[in-house]
Amino acid sequence: MSRKSYLPQGLTILYEDDDILVVDKPSGLLTIATEKEKIKTAYHALTDYVRKGNARSSKRIFIVHRLDRETSGALVFAKTQEAKDALQAQWQDTDKRYLAVVPGTLAEKTATLTSYLAENAAHVVYSTHDSSKGKFAQTAYRVLKETGEFTLLEVSLLTGRKHQIRVHLADKGYPVVGDKRYGRKESSHKRLALHAQSIAFNHPVSGKRVDIAAKIPVFFLKLVGNIPKSEGQE
Repeated sequence: MSRKSYLPQGLTILYEDDDILVVDKPSGLLTIATEKEKIKTAYHALTDYVRKGNARSSKRIFIVHRLDRETSGALVFAKTQEAKDALQAQWQDTDKRYLAVVPGTLAEKTATLTSYLAENAAHVVYSTHDSSKGKFAQTAYRVLKETGEFTLLEVSLLTGRKHQIRVHLADKGYPVVGDKRYGRKESSHKRLALHAQSIAFNHPVSGKRVDIAAKIPVFFLKLVGNIPKSEGQE
């Protein structure tokens, strides 16, 4: 039986070698366990994958970063502690690009959004301009396509805070389509239109540049139509 048979449906390997493992995480799957869900996570599934289903195996994976449950796309894990430490050490310089669909048309076609992000007791993240209350967050975006009803954005994470893209776009008045926490709670869209489209970093061992792109979800194509191949569509 091949190792890929241990992958749950919807989880796709984008890149793998002896040191790192990059997958395309589907929307709806947790990165790691929570108090309510211990098993149905990317971490649990990929641990089983590298162990080939052998619970006694000493092989494991290491979490480099996380994606929200509702966010799909490129998610990086390490296979050794050393690789994890090296990836996290360069994380600030890692190129992380997302696709987001928002309603309407934005007046500013490119912009950099900045605030300090804090989290309340209900685990809702919010912006503040008080540096003593939150962590500095910076998000850059550019418009890729406009349909009138929706706008497709390419978003670059200049910092990596919890719910950063969702909060910053909502602050601007353009919450991500399907975002019931920071946008329209009555939204009829079943998933969040936020996708970790690509990630580029220096390999933790060889030092060579690794540039990985995830497939654009069909959901995005249904919202905005065809997307130029130069932006990642197969």
